[in-house]
Amino acid sequence: MSNINIKRVSKLMSLILRHKPEHIQATLDENGWLLIDELINGINKKGVHLDRKLLEVVVQQNDKKRFIISDDGLKIRANQGHSVHIDLELKAVQPPVFLFHGTVPKFLDAILDKGLLKMSRQHVHLSTNRDTAINVGSRRGKPVILTVRSREMHENGCSFFLSENGVWLTEGVPPEYIEFK
Repeated sequence: MSNINIKRVSKLMSLILRHKPEHIQATLDENGWLLIDELINGINKKGVHLDRKLLEVVVQQNDKKRFIISDDGLKIRANQGHSVHIDLELKAVQPPVFLFHGTVPKFLDAILDKGLLKMSRQHVHLSTNRDTAINVGSRRGKPVILTVRSREMHENGCSFFLSENGVWLTEGVPPEYIEFK
């Protein structure tokens, strides 16, 4: 198992489980789950080798912990980041005082105007530490780290959710709760 193959399979699994299950003629259930056998068969039909052992390696080694296998071991889903509508069955929880979001300079004017929007995804993604936000922002260029006054937002009626892999989720962040430093 090469790291190149693990990365390739991980990206394909992200595409299928977060955005385009139809890529392998699959349908996620209402909570985003897909039978593991269906995922393996669909990916293999696309000419990419996947078996249960490799799938488990991808799940365990994914640095962002993007995937989770169901307790019965039969299904898999992405923890967050979906552009397809599903219910992750997340419970609203009180966030820390501050959360962070990584972006790049070209988006700052829009964020100043409208805040952080979920765009094609179900939620805005936030992290508890600056390092994670730096990594996220770095994917598109020189990162700019925004500080979100999440506890204040929560106290004013905004809901926050904590995904299985530790990513904080919310519907959107109005500009008045963002520190642009």
